Amino acid sequence: MKKRFYNRVIILALLILIPALAICKGGSKIDKEFKKSIKIERSIKRTSFPAKSYNIEDFGAVKESKDKPAHIAINKAIDLCSEKGGGSVIIPKGIYYCGPITLKSNVNLHFEDGAVLKFLTDPDLYFPAVLTRWEGLDCYNTHPLIYANGETNIAITGKGIIDGQATNDNWWAMCGAPAYGWKPGMIAQRNGGREKLLAWAEMKVPVEERRMVKEDGMRPQLINFIRCNTILIQGVTLLNSPFWVIHPLFCKNLIVSGVDIFNRGPNGDGCDPESSSNILIEGCKFDTGDDCIAIKSGRNEDGRKWKVPSENIVVKDCLMKNGHGGLVIGSEISGGAKNIFIENCKMDSPQLDRVVRIKTSTCRGGIVEKVYARNIEVGECKEAVLRINLRYEERERCNRGFTPIVRDVHLDNITCQKSEYGIKIIGLDKPDYVYNINVTNCSFNNVKSGGNDIKGAKDVNISNLLINGKPSK
Repeated sequence: MKKRFYNRVIILALLILIPALAICKGGSKIDKEFKKSIKIERSIKRTSFPAKSYNIEDFGAVKESKDKPAHIAINKAIDLCSEKGGGSVIIPKGIYYCGPITLKSNVNLHFEDGAVLKFLTDPDLYFPAVLTRWEGLDCYNTHPLIYANGETNIAITGKGIIDGQATNDNWWAMCGAPAYGWKPGMIAQRNGGREKLLAWAEMKVPVEERRMVKEDGMRPQLINFIRCNTILIQGVTLLNSPFWVIHPLFCKNLIVSGVDIFNRGPNGDGCDPESSSNILIEGCKFDTGDDCIAIKSGRNEDGRKWKVPSENIVVKDCLMKNGHGGLVIGSEISGGAKNIFIENCKMDSPQLDRVVRIKTSTCRGGIVEKVYARNIEVGECKEAVLRINLRYEERERCNRGFTPIVRDVHLDNITCQKSEYGIKIIGLDKPDYVYNINVTNCSFNNVKSGGNDIKGAKDVNISNLLINGKPSK
C-alpha cells in the first residue's frame, strides 16, 4: 500500500517537474552562457595613470575664443604628458572651441565639471587626412575630432561635454540628403568620396592611395581609436557628431561607462566597435539618428582581407531611445562577430526601429554567432524585437558570392509593449545560412502583424513566447 502511494507521489512530482524544467531550459542555458560574459568583464585590462596633471590653460588655451582655438594647447599638453610618463590633461570648467585632438599613450583627457569642448566645423581644420576606416573601408580620411593610432592606456573621463557641433548647416548636409540640409551644388559624400572609396575597395587599390580630400565630403567620427589597447571612456556627454560617435577599430580592452550620447544626425551611430575585442559598454544612454550600438568588422574585401572579428563584447544596464536598432551587428561585418552579450537594458521610442538586429549580405560573407540577449524591457519599437536580414542593401554594387552565416542567437526574458512584428527573419533562398535561433520566455504585446515573419531560416526554436497574450510557435 505504501509502495503504491510513493509511486503515485513520484509520478505526480514528475508530471509537475518535467514541464517546469522544459520552460526553464532556455533560461538556464542562457544563464550558463552569461557566465562567460562575467569572465570577459574580468579579463579586460584597466587603465591606470600617474598622479601628475597638466592644465590646458598653462599651455595657452583660452575660454570662449574661436580666433584662438584650444586644440593647439591641448595637443601640446597631451604630448608633454605622454613624454613625461603619463598623467591627466585637465580641461577646466568653461567652454573651449577647438579643432582636432590626438590622444597619446598614458594620457587621461579629464574634464572638470562644467567643462565643454566645442569642435569648430571648418573642414580645413581636419586635413591632412589620417588613416582610418569609413563604413568598413580602409582609407585616409578627414581627421576625427578626437583620434589615436597605436596608443596604449588612454582615457577620456569626467562630467564634461564634448560637442561636435554638427548640424544641417555644416557636417550633416554632406550626407547628400535634402532632409539634412543638402542642396544641389553642395559637397556631399553621396556624389563624391563614398562611391569613389567603394570602387577603390572593390578594385583592391592599395590603402596608401585611398586618400580623401575635403571635396569628397567624407565626414569624420567624433572619437576614433585605431589599434589601441587599454581604453576608458567614462562619464562624459557626447553630442552632435559629424558621423559615428565612438569608433574603436582593431582595439582591445575598452570600457565605455556612464556615457550619455545624443546624436540625431545622419549615420549618427552611438558606439561602433569594429574588429575589436574585450569590450564593456555599461550604464550608457543612447539617442541617435542611426544604430545605438553597431558591431562591425569591415566591409567586403577589406573585412575579408584582415579576417578580424569583433568578439567578447558585453553590453549591460544601458538605455536606448531613438535609433535604427538597439544592439545591431553589421552591416559591415565581413570579418565576423562572436560572443556578443547584452542584458538588463531598457529601450523605448516610436523612432527605435528594432531591439536586436543582424544585417549582412552576399557582398559581406563572414559568420555571426553566439549572440545572447536577456532581461531587456522594451516600451515600444517600430518594426521588430529581433530582425535578421541576409539581404541587406541588395542593390549594392559589389563582388557577390560570399555567403554569410548567422547562427546560435539566443533571446530570453525580453518584453515589448508595441511593435510591428515579434521576430522577422529574411534569409536567402536556402534556409541553411540562418539557424539555431532561440527565443524563450518572452512576451510581445500590441504586435500589429499579430506574429512573426520568418523566411529562409531553419532550426528556429520558440519556447514560452507570448504574442498579444497568446502562445506563439
